[in-house]
Formats: sequence, structure tokens, C-alpha cells
Amino acid sequence: MTGTPAARQWSEAGETHIDVRGLAPPDPLVAILRLLRTLGDEAPVTVHLDRDPVMLYPELAQIGWEAERVEGEPDEVRLRLRRSAS
Repeated sequence: MTGTPAARQWSEAGETHIDVRGLAPPDPLVAILRLLRTLGDEAPVTVHLDRDPVMLYPELAQIGWEAERVEGEPDEVRLRLRRSAS
């Protein structure tokens, strides 16, 4: 029996990264939202995903975060998350 994949998290150049590739829904959404609840307002987060997380965008808006697609590996969707400017 193999273990269930888990989100990988690390810091690089003052930015937190979370890799949720390989996780079955809704695990990527849950892992990303859990991480955002633990961070300060200024810290950007880069998320590495298998596909466009359409269910994540309304959740981000509700908690005051926004997503911007950024260049990543050819087989991934990479988003930079920041607190919304309001």
C-alpha cells in the first residue's frame, strides 16, 4: 500500500511555495486555503498545480486574496497569490 501524496511546501527568495500536483480534489484546495490562513498579509504564495483551479478563485476572493497566472513548467499551472489591494 502506498501513502497518499501530500502537498510540498518550501520558501524561496522570500516567497512561500506550495506544490499540490498529484493530489486528488478537493485536497489541493484544502491545502492552499489552510496555508493562506497561516500566513501574514504581505507574503506572496506561489502555487504549483496540475490544472486550473476554478473552484479556488471564488474562495480566494471571499477571504481577500487574488491569483495571477505566472510562467511555470510546461506541464503545470502556476499561480502567484497575494492579498487583494483594498
